[in-house]
Amino acid sequence: MKIQLLEIGSETEQLSACRLSLLLGIATPQNQISTYLKLARQLLAVDYAVLQFQHEPYAWVSTATGLKAYACSGLFADLQVPDYVDVQHADYDAFVSEVLRLGLVAEPRLLVLNLCNAEGQSFGQVAFFDQQTIAFSPEQIQMLQELFTSLIKHIELKIDHAELKEMYEQQSALNFSKTKFFQIIAHDLRAPFHGLLGFSEVLAQERDSLDEASIQNIADYLHDTTQSTYSLLESLLNWAMAEGGRFVFHPINFQLKQASKIVFDVLNGLAIKKKIQLIEDVPEEIKVFADINMVTSVIQNLVSNALKFTHMDGTGIVKISAKVTEKGVEISIQDTGLGMTPQQIEQLFQPRLTVSFKGTDGEKGMGLGLVLCKRFVEINQGEIEVHSKEGEGTLFKVTLPQAESHLALSANQKFIEVSP
Repeated sequence: MKIQLLEIGSETEQLSACRLSLLLGIATPQNQISTYLKLARQLLAVDYAVLQFQHEPYAWVSTATGLKAYACSGLFADLQVPDYVDVQHADYDAFVSEVLRLGLVAEPRLLVLNLCNAEGQSFGQVAFFDQQTIAFSPEQIQMLQELFTSLIKHIELKIDHAELKEMYEQQSALNFSKTKFFQIIAHDLRAPFHGLLGFSEVLAQERDSLDEASIQNIADYLHDTTQSTYSLLESLLNWAMAEGGRFVFHPINFQLKQASKIVFDVLNGLAIKKKIQLIEDVPEEIKVFADINMVTSVIQNLVSNALKFTHMDGTGIVKISAKVTEKGVEISIQDTGLGMTPQQIEQLFQPRLTVSFKGTDGEKGMGLGLVLCKRFVEINQGEIEVHSKEGEGTLFKVTLPQAESHLALSANQKFIEVSP
């Protein structure tokens, strides 16, 4: 039974899985696979050529009528293919049987080449066959090997070019994002400084005409504005240092409770002020292998965020907990606050300076803290995820490596520069 050959295009629905074939222009007028197979058939004076790259769903069949596709899972997949197979090879009959399955010819003469690069990596196989009886000469085989050696080199250049192009596009997009990012920084820093300059000018020039209440109001505004602006600048500096690889990463084995207790002691006063119950429930026996300063910063940022968006009516709860899982140590920061929409969650870790929603006490924020959290977690070989529902609260989960043995600690406890 003759195989069904497919036209390249609408009939080859899995073409997107043919990476190497697409690099060689299989679906374009500059189809290099067709060119190489046609030239090879002319050199050997054969009727058929079949090429298939590894892990691609189609083999490409070249005949006098053109190039078509054959859907198959792997040509010669069950056979060991040396550099080439001709009539003198011990397994020649097995290769002939494989070609006979195609149904194009009966009892063909056959030549198979393994498409290998200089390092011995195989990209696939190409087979040539027809109904003739004259064996292929050593000169023909050598010419064919040289031809397909040039094809392999061309493929490697294409792969390198595609990878470089992708890296260039990613870098261009990153540079554009950073440029836009810093434009927003410059724009958004102007607003608080206008207020600072204006009210400080009032104090400097009209101090005698102001009553104590007005002076107190101005002082409160100056304090709140300078504090929020300083927090923004500090987050920007930390973000820039993390992106530029200037943070010193010093992972050690430590009790996670050391970090969670520091955060609890620092933020419990704020929680009491907002009538929120802050709970620290991290078992003492849980240890992680990470940078303690970065982990403390992550927990503090997430808890601060939770307190910011939790109700102040006395029912609000923010809880810090942890447990050991198969992936490592899972730290949870759970709140009963405002929650988030799916759209907010999707953009949560993007480095943007658009002012976030106000907290339950009117707090403002730029959202850079969560960007830093994600960066710090990644530096520590961890993962961060968020689950939230609007009106019901938010759960952040941070997974970090569990503490290593003391022997491993002695080998790993050192200062290293973080790569950007």
